[in-house]
Amino acid sequence: MLDWNDLRFVLETVRQGGLSGAARTLRVNHATVSRRITAAEAALGARLFNRQASGYRPTEAGQEAARIAERMEMASHDLTRSIGARDQKLSGVLTVTASELLVERILAPLLARFIELYPDIELRLVAANRELDLKKMEADVAFRISDNPGDMLVGRRVAEQNAAVYVGLEQAERLRLDPDQPLDWVRFAHWPGPPPEVTHAWPNRRVRLVVDDMQAAVAAVRANIGATRMACFLGDSDPAMVRLPRVPVFPYRPLWVLTHPDLRAAARVLAFTDFANQEIALLRPVFEGRSLPDK
Repeated sequence: MLDWNDLRFVLETVRQGGLSGAARTLRVNHATVSRRITAAEAALGARLFNRQASGYRPTEAGQEAARIAERMEMASHDLTRSIGARDQKLSGVLTVTASELLVERILAPLLARFIELYPDIELRLVAANRELDLKKMEADVAFRISDNPGDMLVGRRVAEQNAAVYVGLEQAERLRLDPDQPLDWVRFAHWPGPPPEVTHAWPNRRVRLVVDDMQAAVAAVRANIGATRMACFLGDSDPAMVRLPRVPVFPYRPLWVLTHPDLRAAARVLAFTDFANQEIALLRPVFEGRSLPDK
């Protein structure tokens, strides 16, 4: 008989394009993935993958098995969320996700206070710059910085945000002593370039580094490689940088607290989202760039 769990290995091998990706996703070794695929093939009486020198390539039967396995996976997630929503106990596991920098600068103290208030809730944090899939139960609550977080989640737009251009302290001092020198700039690979306000105030610029990640940009500014734009809650809270003179703040993407519709009535989810909404409301001046610390 087919072991339904074997289809998970078939599905992830198709999704990830081979054994290596499936093994990483499922946190097992290659041999385990290969063995479970072979077991599924024996139970179904069909070859699901062609074993080639370049890797495992799904056959038509393999593609069909993966499609069915995906529907089973979604049904399992739907059932888990539906049953979980009925849980009205302020206990159990609650998984929260947010970007790493948001956790570092804002959320860590907030999470500490929640843990004190609700000691029976086992809080789990996934600090990740990628967006976790709440429909697949990768998390229960997500903090998202987005203009439009989509229609599949429910929650609240808890804070508007502004951004500014920041420079490291040494670079700021060099610019103060010689305002006519070129402005060293850190460019994001996926952004078109500095906003018009920067090009007008600092027409003499040169790109010193191209990055693809906000953490890398923060590190570059701290190291005085160049100036760049970032959310006010990041730059204003960093003692190693200051705002670039003659440049105003810019509108930035708002912050949301979101969950899946099936989970919004679950007691521990509701307790956390209500708590987070109240705490973030107190920090709106920080997100809007109206709360500059002494540096």
